[in-house]
Amino acid sequence: MAQFGRPNADTTIGAYEDELGGTVDIFNSIDESSPSDSDFITSEFDPSASPYVCALSAVTDPNVSTGHIVRYRARKDPSTGAQIDLTTELREGYVSEGSPGTLIASEVQVDLPTSFTTFALALSGGEADAITDYSDLFLRFVANQP
Repeated sequence: MAQFGRPNADTTIGAYEDELGGTVDIFNSIDESSPSDSDFITSEFDPSASPYVCALSAVTDPNVSTGHIVRYRARKDPSTGAQIDLTTELREGYVSEGSPGTLIASEVQVDLPTSFTTFALALSGGEADAITDYSDLFLRFVANQP
């Protein structure tokens, strides 16, 4: 049976805002079950290793090492001519930037497109097996203008 962990709390907001410029409960802008490009979060215009972290809703251990996929949508501001890279991490036990927990999996999108694009981070069997607590997972996004 498929399960979906969705953002359910902000853990580290940093310089991020929601689509309206708000800085409270911005995870609500990225927690939908079907993608919506009308609500989103955004980093500052010229990010320098700028992190945003959200907790994921709890799911139960599926007792299999396959089919673990982190899907997310991202783009850079169409008005920027600069390269913007995005690192996406799945972490377990994140507390803060000083205590980031265990890195389960990560990938880097180099030079984000200017239109929203869906990306999929597929965990290897070893990465999936490294998860020990499915109720303590976090997504960490780091935007950077090299």
